[in-house]
This record gives sequence, C-alpha cells and structure tokens, in this order.
Amino acid sequence: MKRIALVPGTFDPITIGHVDIIDRALPMFDELWIGIGRNSIKQSLFPEEKRREWIENIYGSNKKIKVEAYEGLTTDFCHKIGALFIIRGIRTTADFDYEKNIAQMNKAQYPDIESIFLMCNPAYTAISSTIVRDIIRNGGDASQFIPSQIKL
Repeated sequence: MKRIALVPGTFDPITIGHVDIIDRALPMFDELWIGIGRNSIKQSLFPEEKRREWIENIYGSNKKIKVEAYEGLTTDFCHKIGALFIIRGIRTTADFDYEKNIAQMNKAQYPDIESIFLMCNPAYTAISSTIVRDIIRNGGDASQFIPSQIKL
C-alpha cells in the first residue's frame, strides 16, 4: 500500500517555511500531494494559476509530488486522492491549538485519516503567508521569505 499524504494550504504565496515542511515530509511518503485550497473566506493576492505555477517550478522534477487545487473539505480531497495523512506545519502554540482542533474534528468524521504535525524550523517561525502578502502589497522586498524560484 502506498503511503500518500496531503500538504494543504492556500500558498498565497508559498514561503520558505512551506518548502521546509514539504521537503522534510517528502522522505516519509511514497507520494506527496500539495493541495491548493480554494478558501472562500480568504482574499487571495495571487491567482490560483500563479500559485500552482510556482509550486510546479519548485517541485516539477520530483515524481513523488503532485499539485492540485481543491474546494470543500480537506478530508474529502484526501479520500479523492487516496491520502491517509494530512501534513501541517506548526510555528507557534497558537498554530498548534488551531490545528489540533481541526485534526480532532477530522478524526471524528474520518477515523482513517491521520494528521501529522511538523514543527517548523526555528528560523522560519515568524514567516507566514499573511505577513509576506502584506510586505508585497505594500511594496516591500519579500525575497528573503519566498523560494528563489518565485519571481514577483
């Protein structure tokens, strides 16, 4: 049986923190899906096609990685792609509390899906897509927070 995992997020934009979590999760699984969630509540700065392009530029040569956008429940998308694991990066205790609640709700509804939390590299604790978007939106230089493959 293949070990398939999903790394969900909006990746608006993908940051070096996201890349660190994805890179560290890769050796654990046979197949790793990067799911670009369509979140009706969040106002995206970058179009979905651009975010997908960035991820494909970073990971396009890696046969273990698949990229797809999805709507609805993350657990439903897991069932669609055959993933039994959801990977989430944790930067702070606030992240942990939020992600723990989601993981417990997912487990109650879908007992076959496990959430796996990876602690972020301490150097990336302050980096979030929200802050990076604000830097970009206000004309700042966010290049140190995003992968070098991303050209804004």
